[in-house]
Amino acid sequence: MIILGMTGSIGMGKSTTAEMFRTEGIPVHDSDAAVHNLYRGKAAPLIDAEFPGTVTNGSVDRSRLGSIVIGNSAAMRKLESIVHPLV
Repeated sequence: MIILGMTGSIGMGKSTTAEMFRTEGIPVHDSDAAVHNLYRGKAAPLIDAEFPGTVTNGSVDRSRLGSIVIGNSAAMRKLESIVHPLV
């Protein structure tokens, strides 16, 4: 089995390339989609416990969360310690 990882900045073609792989029947794990699903489910109460007020109707409000963690390396590390093991 070959495992290929794709990284890159916004607009570099990661999603386009992933879709090309899917079209060819190659399985693709989309970490962004996985995180979005976690923010609507399993991770939401964990994030809300650490960052109160960031969850509305059981889903993480990414704008509110971003306003806390962007530019705050300690908060970002805490968020990553919650989310990364789940992805």
